[in-house]
Amino acid sequence: MVGQLIIAGLEGPELTSTESAWLKLIRPGGVILFRRNIEEAGQTVQLLREITQIAGAPNFRCLDLEGGLVDRLRDLIAPVPSPAEVYATGNPALFRRHGRLIAREARSLGFNAVFAPVLDLALTDSASVMRTRAVSADPAEVTAYAAAFLQGFAAEGMIGCGKHFPGLGGGNLDSHHAMPVIQRSWQEMWTQDIVPFRALKAKLPMIMVAHAAYPRASGSTIPASVSPFWITEVLRRKLRYSGLVISDDMEMGGILTQRSMDDAAVEAIAAGADVLEICRNPALILMAYEALLSEAEGSPSFRRRVEQIVGRIIRCKARLTLAEVPRTPPPRRLESLRQQVRELLH
Repeated sequence: MVGQLIIAGLEGPELTSTESAWLKLIRPGGVILFRRNIEEAGQTVQLLREITQIAGAPNFRCLDLEGGLVDRLRDLIAPVPSPAEVYATGNPALFRRHGRLIAREARSLGFNAVFAPVLDLALTDSASVMRTRAVSADPAEVTAYAAAFLQGFAAEGMIGCGKHFPGLGGGNLDSHHAMPVIQRSWQEMWTQDIVPFRALKAKLPMIMVAHAAYPRASGSTIPASVSPFWITEVLRRKLRYSGLVISDDMEMGGILTQRSMDDAAVEAIAAGADVLEICRNPALILMAYEALLSEAEGSPSFRRRVEQIVGRIIRCKARLTLAEVPRTPPPRRLESLRQQVRELLH
């Protein structure tokens, strides 16, 4: 059961014997691939197939693909325009096509979940960090872009993930390296940053929680990713969100400068998270797994929490009907996708 709570990353384009061993031990609920894992179409499909066979199906096969700065398939297919570029056209049909093309690319290689769209507001504070990943300072405009983008995902049967709850728009630090401390009031967060999450909650199978603190809004410097206030009180109870709550990468400086991996893993699950994303280091993946397992063995309440989460994950996977890894797409299919990407804004 504990393995279902982890989406794990790998170190390279092929499974090592060590990776095969820990995949078999942990049987994670999902995997995520990065550019370091993706060399060409046949290799990517084969890697996902091997992982699925070892870890057991159905599993989430995840990818970060927003377009622009975050595009793990840019070298394999073609660079997808950024959310900001697409939004600048003011054309909802293109917003939808943006989502549909990203979903098609990912699905053609065997992925079934893409961590997009970004719902953070494009505020001045975060402009140097978010850059072209965020589309507007107006929550209504962010919602309009993301709603159309998610229609594109739905048309292709792709699982989307809104990020980064409750919003990184007011942050001036990159949470990959350090924890942003965002000094926005509860009123600002509720009436601005959280609005897109509120509006789109029924269309988002997953919501990703940020490694950032919001002391003016929450009265605490605890990172949102391990905060019962943000996950349980606000996201679950106030927003009544019923999908999967996933952490941002637990290897990021935004959390590991604040907590050890074993403490962070247990705190995140206890706070209300369902799934932990741990993107590369096998030692940290195993550390989180062992910490969760130990806590579940020693604490009846934590064990019940794990059982509750696994029930939600299984129901989610059944409802989303995760497809098997497809055959390698023929070159003409990839060329067609390449052409569609090039033509998106022309």
